[in-house]
Amino acid sequence: AFTIKTGKAHWETLLRARAIETQSYVLASAQVGEHFPGRASYGRAMIIDPWGTILAQCKEFEMTNGEEGVTETDESLQGELAIAEIDFELLTRVRKEMPLVNQRRRDIYSLQESDV
Repeated sequence: AFTIKTGKAHWETLLRARAIETQSYVLASAQVGEHFPGRASYGRAMIIDPWGTILAQCKEFEMTNGEEGVTETDESLQGELAIAEIDFELLTRVRKEMPLVNQRRRDIYSLQESDV
């Protein structure tokens, strides 16, 4: 979970980076709000395509630091939903035009079978 300060600064940037570097859709749920006094998380649910484009996102759930801890400023944002279409042709095109899997250094990184 992200703190409010680091979440506001890095949440979107890191999610977009994960989508680009893994060449996949990222569906980010958002654990947000106060968990117990003094401990609050930041998040904004969003869906990002393999090129890093945000396809859908929920409104930001603003938090403030009050005298008695962290309080939500807008209760009406709870229960919001982000919906987007998954474009498998885009996924194939991105992976073809930027073939990261083919550039994997098998001499350095290899998958090993597990004994489990």
